[in-house]
Amino acid sequence: MGAQSGKPALPAMQPQAAETVVSQAPSADQCPVIGSAAYKNPAVYNVYGQQMNNPSSQPIHNPLSVLKNSDLVDSRNNMPLEPNQMPCPGQRKHLSTERIPSVIPKGGTESTWLFPSPQMVFNALKRKGKGDDVTEDDMNGFISAHNSMNEATWHQVAMWERLHAHECSQSTLLRFVGKPDDLSPLARFRSMMGGPMPFDRHDWTVDRCGKEVRYVIDFYFYDHKAGTPEAFEIISRPALDSFEAGLDRVKMAIYSKYADWGLPCPITGNPGSIGAAPETAQK
Repeated sequence: MGAQSGKPALPAMQPQAAETVVSQAPSADQCPVIGSAAYKNPAVYNVYGQQMNNPSSQPIHNPLSVLKNSDLVDSRNNMPLEPNQMPCPGQRKHLSTERIPSVIPKGGTESTWLFPSPQMVFNALKRKGKGDDVTEDDMNGFISAHNSMNEATWHQVAMWERLHAHECSQSTLLRFVGKPDDLSPLARFRSMMGGPMPFDRHDWTVDRCGKEVRYVIDFYFYDHKAGTPEAFEIISRPALDSFEAGLDRVKMAIYSKYADWGLPCPITGNPGSIGAAPETAQK
């Protein structure tokens, strides 16, 4: 059982508190800004889902520092306890340890999340046993695909969040967890109907100006479309943790169908850009 298809799971993004990348302001052709853009969540989380700035906690020496560059895994999110930037056994070529900033706003900060370095991704693939056919020369292409898919995922999530632009003008990604072996109900249903299995799953927790909203994301790869933009499919949607999330799914289904038909939104009369964008970003 689980999302196993032989394709490497996407290594999750990791934060780096020492570096700050200011999110770009929305351009004039984006959705109008509604509400307060000054909101910032008082909590800042690390890659392990732990709050980094809890005022009730006494500052102590980080006991994980002795594990730096180890491959011990945190079972809560399937990530190493400390980022491993050292060459792995048998590695033949040098890989960059530089981490590139994403466009995904990081909850509780003015910065964005950082993508893992090529060395971190290479180590993660070897650790998970999914890198037997991956070489150092493959990493540039793999990193490019990984980063593009994460940013495409955020684009989808941001489109869902536009349904709530009246209450929050700029949602942020607060924390996340990888669940490659935990099939979502939708993925299980699709596989029962003869569809492919996803090669990875992420759960992202979005900060909607103080309200935490969980999203479920399934990642698919189609071998017969390899080498084309249609080879990857991303399906993101709000988890059914509330009645509101279920209502959002109904709304988006209606908006998407009207956009497919080339018709304006049945509620506002405006072009159906919200419904069209998530489907476009999946490709």
